[in-house]
Amino acid sequence: MKQLKLTGFLFFFFLTESLTLPTKPQDVDDVSITQKFIEDNIGYITIIAFAQYIQEASFEEVEMLVKAMTEYRDKCLADMALPECSKLANDVLLENICTMEGLPQKHNFSHCCHKADFERKHCFLYNKKADVGFLPPLPTLDPEEKCQTYKNNRESFLNNYIYEVSRRNPFVFAPTLLTAAARFEEMTKTCCEEQEKANCFRTKAETFIQYLKALSSYQKNVCGALMKFGPQILKSINIAVLSQKFPKIEFKDLISLLEDVSSKYDGCCEGDVVQCIHGRSKVMSHICSKQDSISSKIKECCEKKIPERGECIIYSNKDDRPNNLPLREAKFTESENVCEERDADQENFMAEFLYQYSRRHPELSTPELLRIAGVYEDLLRECCNTKNPPDCYRHAENKFNETTEKSLKIVQRECEHFQISGKDDLKYHYLINLTKLAPQLSTEELTFLGKEMVTALTTCCTLSEEFACVDNLVDLVLGELCGINENRSINPAVDHCCKTNFAFRRSCFEGLEADKTYVPPSTSQGLFTFHTDLCQAHNEELQRKKDRFLVNLVKLKPELTREELQSLLVDFTNVVKKCCQAQGPEACFKEEGPKLSAKSQVA
Repeated sequence: MKQLKLTGFLFFFFLTESLTLPTKPQDVDDVSITQKFIEDNIGYITIIAFAQYIQEASFEEVEMLVKAMTEYRDKCLADMALPECSKLANDVLLENICTMEGLPQKHNFSHCCHKADFERKHCFLYNKKADVGFLPPLPTLDPEEKCQTYKNNRESFLNNYIYEVSRRNPFVFAPTLLTAAARFEEMTKTCCEEQEKANCFRTKAETFIQYLKALSSYQKNVCGALMKFGPQILKSINIAVLSQKFPKIEFKDLISLLEDVSSKYDGCCEGDVVQCIHGRSKVMSHICSKQDSISSKIKECCEKKIPERGECIIYSNKDDRPNNLPLREAKFTESENVCEERDADQENFMAEFLYQYSRRHPELSTPELLRIAGVYEDLLRECCNTKNPPDCYRHAENKFNETTEKSLKIVQRECEHFQISGKDDLKYHYLINLTKLAPQLSTEELTFLGKEMVTALTTCCTLSEEFACVDNLVDLVLGELCGINENRSINPAVDHCCKTNFAFRRSCFEGLEADKTYVPPSTSQGLFTFHTDLCQAHNEELQRKKDRFLVNLVKLKPELTREELQSLLVDFTNVVKKCCQAQGPEACFKEEGPKLSAKSQVA
């Protein structure tokens, strides 16, 4: 495979997640460059698609498919008139996966291979598993060994990295994974030249991991919205985000952009790697072709070459609000003809309301803007059936303010809790809460969600834009909890919050109590059996074991109060400290474990 050249093929974070454009004559060069990029990187693209669809597949099996797809590319480049070269790339990929001898039976996806076209694609999509606890831990190499492996065989090193990351992130869009691979290689090159290699990798990896996690959460959240609620909610998300980012864009231009929200977005969510990359590149071309009417902040970005300009645009600042933009749009609350205009074209009317409100309120989160739109829609449904509608909807701004005030109080309460409790106590609070709400989730999922809630608050609670930041990030955590697949089921109460109303799911979760349908395991399943591996665990690993202990304790004893659970966690910490300092740690654990178990029975 050739050099990985992909800096700008990053998805449009909080911006153009779903936009794709028709090919126009002026876009031909861009399309050609994108196509060349895909051809040059067919190996990496194949690894991502295969590892995401069939997460259990071995690296050797992935390499076999890469060989088959590379041969297919070479054959078609030599003669595009061949019948097989007219097929969609994703269809060819799935056909090759299905014809690999013994593979469908070995990894239990033969039922997908018996389907065709759309049904086959969706079958592979629903075969993906968000909870990757069934995979072995991510392999780690000593820094010196890592650098030597990279030096000896760069291609195999990067292939293996993309494979391991892709199978553990089955819903992350291919452009994001390709960009992550490029960043990973940059990090490897830099750190392998340093004297303190381990420290360099540790420092740079943290930023890198946060980058991948942030993009992963957003993509899963938006794809989950699309699959559970359909294209209309996706359109609303994009209206809110685009209008805030580019407040001077005219509504007709925004609609022109939104009209191109098409099946290519489905491609990104469904893992159609090639379709996703093509669509993303077209978006950047469209944005830059109309930059004068869209934003004053992207001129320098659009002067960059196609591979670099995407990331530049994504991270450009929000444009300034137009000076002539009044604080309110009178058309929606003061006009006598609101009901008539709504009835003439309800979808377009509501889209324009969301556009006008979003561009005037850069301080609000995306979920809050969707809540306001929902409140307005409900209000008009009520007002337009009264004798005097204008008197009814004239007070709409009060309703909007009330809605925002409720959301603001939730965020303020959470940030106050963070300021008082500190990170560890806050994490235990969320681990207990989340496990009581959704004990059916795996321990890995629950510990991840708890940490993400804490990350949201520690990231945002000291910022001036605290409200939007917290509300946006917590919404991503709820998106992780609810998952992508529309048929995911946790328990009746959680399912109701996940599937009833996308904008208001946060307030729905606020009202939930412990799941009353949950039946805990009849035995402790080794929860109180401890071994000397606890003594070998470093700080971070020991903290993970404590988190897992707490989650599993809640699963075993959901009836215990928060105070009782935290008391038992303190006892567990003390047992570890005592036994690891004892002359015979194993004997100490054998004695102390049953004591802690007995204490949990009477707590």
